[in-house]
Amino acid sequence: MEIKEKPFIGKIIKGKLKEQGRTVTWLAARLSCTRENLYNVFSKSDINTQMLFQISKELNYDFFKEFSNCLQLKK
Repeated sequence: MEIKEKPFIGKIIKGKLKEQGRTVTWLAARLSCTRENLYNVFSKSDINTQMLFQISKELNYDFFKEFSNCLQLKK
């Protein structure tokens, strides 16, 4: 198995949020957390899978595929 560079998930989440025209305040309310917590998420290269699952649901985007796409299985 060959592993490409691991994605910086916080930056990807922040980009997707901006792409959708949503605010940090909106997402924080949907996740029942503070804006400060989300800004902390944006600065991380990895986060808790439960948090990633919730963010994926709210933004209707599978952030887990960002990790699986960086794996290439050798045959």
